Amino acid sequence: MTKKRILLLGPKLKAVSGVATHLNQVFGSSLANDFELIHFQVGREGKSEGKLALILRFVASPISLAWTLLSERPQVVHLNTSFDRKAFWRDLVYLFVARFFGKKIVYQVHGGDLPRVLFNNDPGKTKWVERALRKTDVVCLLSSEEMRAYSEFVPGVRLELIPNAIDMDPKVVVPSEPKTGPLRLVFVGRLAPAKGVAECVGALKLLVDEGRAMRLTVAGLGPQEEELKILVASIDIREHVDFVGPIFDEEENKLWRESDVFVFPTYHHEGLPYALLESMAAGCVPTTTRVGGHPDVMEHNVHGLFVPPRDSRALADAVIKLDEDRNLLLKMAQNGISRIREHYDIERLAEQFRNVYNSLA
Repeated sequence: MTKKRILLLGPKLKAVSGVATHLNQVFGSSLANDFELIHFQVGREGKSEGKLALILRFVASPISLAWTLLSERPQVVHLNTSFDRKAFWRDLVYLFVARFFGKKIVYQVHGGDLPRVLFNNDPGKTKWVERALRKTDVVCLLSSEEMRAYSEFVPGVRLELIPNAIDMDPKVVVPSEPKTGPLRLVFVGRLAPAKGVAECVGALKLLVDEGRAMRLTVAGLGPQEEELKILVASIDIREHVDFVGPIFDEEENKLWRESDVFVFPTYHHEGLPYALLESMAAGCVPTTTRVGGHPDVMEHNVHGLFVPPRDSRALADAVIKLDEDRNLLLKMAQNGISRIREHYDIERLAEQFRNVYNSLA
């Protein structure tokens, strides 16, 4: 029997982004056995481009999509997007092209603003958001927070809660004994103000000044990198901080396994960061904020600790709590590994999308 064709729109598969990670998971999952999965690349691949190149891409890409729909004849178009203003307008064009050709549309939102506030409540632009969502067949969301917001914004539209998933690191061993020695802190993510990296540095300064011999490893790139390095030098904690740049695959897995506490006091519009799932899967206990899908994944005092945003003192106190109660740290590490293994593996993700695709195709 001929496999049903699914056209997945998203960035280059080798791009460094959460959406690219998701696409690679889909193509590498059991879905590839049941459906013919086709990738259609959108975006600029991280390249800088002039105004003319931008205009040409915006004109050529929808035409290319139309040709792909005609030549490949997919039953379903799976549009992967993030809810920020630029991505919304870009992907709105793809949405209307797919609808023009009568395709069933899965519209997956990978974090960003909630629909009512995307354009700061501007009634004209917000109406376009509602119009776009009502043109879809299914809207897939990452968190319960998003499900509530979208159901109020577009009642009657089919919504599916499909959280992110990860490939489990086979080298992770469930710990049986409390950690000894100084705690090893880690931040993994984009180095940008809203991610709370400066607050991590501030918390480490407080911990060091209070006589706690801890180290912080910062993994990632971003616009705040030089500013953070200057901050670390200015408050004299250079010997306690390692900036290791972007890391991937086994190098990243090794860092998670060797770390004790994931410090992630983000106040960005998160969906469900892969870093949170990866940290818990490795037994690295998260200290983070109640944003996006975080409360869906972890429970306070069970899998990790929630802290308020923009508060280095509160973050430091959370680390102190774990430092002084190593049995609690051990129990949270064990609970985190179990939580991810039971609910956030790739096969669960594949089964949910298999049900969505079959219901449409």
